[in-house]
Amino acid sequence: MSKAYTGGCACGAIRYEIPGEPVFMNDCQCRHCQQRSGTGHGSYLTFAGKAQVRLTGEAAHWDVAGDSGNMKTHSFCPTCGAPVYLTFAAMPDLFTVHAASLDDASRYKPQAVTYTVRGHAWDHLDPALAKFAKMPPM
Repeated sequence: MSKAYTGGCACGAIRYEIPGEPVFMNDCQCRHCQQRSGTGHGSYLTFAGKAQVRLTGEAAHWDVAGDSGNMKTHSFCPTCGAPVYLTFAAMPDLFTVHAASLDDASRYKPQAVTYTVRGHAWDHLDPALAKFAKMPPM
């Protein structure tokens, strides 16, 4: 079994521990991710088995409809404002964390770039990554 993924917000008020390996790691260039990150994309690790996630601390939440029309919930620290995780109404078993929230961010190894249709020429991402105009077929 691999070492658990751990992390949290900048001030430490929210913490998580996730056993197992992510099912997907991606850089997303959708407009919401650009706005949340303050740059050209957001970087994420998505895990199956939300019930196995150990989460401490109280997050504030922001619900927004994605391009698909499905609701996603952005969760962030109400104290420091750092984005920490996302959940998805249409896929309740998934738990997604921001790569920068990891205690060991070197564990983030992106597999793809999603929503390139919204990407900016100045946002230079690894050219070797698979690219998808929107979300890849699951």
